[in-house]
Amino acid sequence: MNDEQLLRYSRHILLDDIGIEGQQKLLDSHALIIGAGGLGSPAALYLATAGVGQITLVDHDTVDLTNLQRQIAHSQERVGLPKVESAARAIAALNPELRVRTVAQRADASLLAQLVAQADVVLDCSDNFPTRQAVNQACVQHARPLVSGAALGFDAQISVYDLRGAQAPCYACLFPPDARPEEQRCATMGVFAPLVGIIGSLQAAEALKLLLGLPGLGGRLQMLEARSMEWSEIIVHKDPACPVCKARKPAFSELIS
Repeated sequence: MNDEQLLRYSRHILLDDIGIEGQQKLLDSHALIIGAGGLGSPAALYLATAGVGQITLVDHDTVDLTNLQRQIAHSQERVGLPKVESAARAIAALNPELRVRTVAQRADASLLAQLVAQADVVLDCSDNFPTRQAVNQACVQHARPLVSGAALGFDAQISVYDLRGAQAPCYACLFPPDARPEEQRCATMGVFAPLVGIIGSLQAAEALKLLLGLPGLGGRLQMLEARSMEWSEIIVHKDPACPVCKARKPAFSELIS
């Protein structure tokens, strides 16, 4: 790190759990964020300020006036721009030294297979069940840790599926692909603006801890009811019959450990 970086990240470096070595890990890391909206905005901004050296943003949508109530990476003057471009500009304003790749496409299986393999950690900030399943499947295939968040109305949830371990549960262990829940979206149901900020920030925190090798939410699903600010938690176990991860082979690092 140069002198400017030592100053910029000094409050991280002062932490015994991070220090210079940990901050260098972040600078050398690559985070993939699926969705640049309500959850993806705070997640991307906090990963940027924390110094994650490479960030890839994936979102096919454009900035709309209705997004500005909660999607803090975007602004009035950027209405109509691709969300990934708008978010990249916000990141550059905070930390111009980072490498940001923007992919203004829908996150389908073929794209995810390519991008997940290149990332060290994946943040699912999408807003629909099929995309979450596709992201999970790619993370299982490439043994990449997944930080999953969701928010609607006054309710939200967050969990970590550390798929580097063969015994770790995946998203589909908890939410089977054939469940086909009724899709509910912010456009029709509404969402409490700060709620996506809470969950998106937590997603950034969990991603940073994964990159640093610190304990996190692996194997636990936390749920928030924001009216009362009550948190609840359930333990998530690997489902031996899960159609997505039951046949996953151990990663090379597991075989030699």
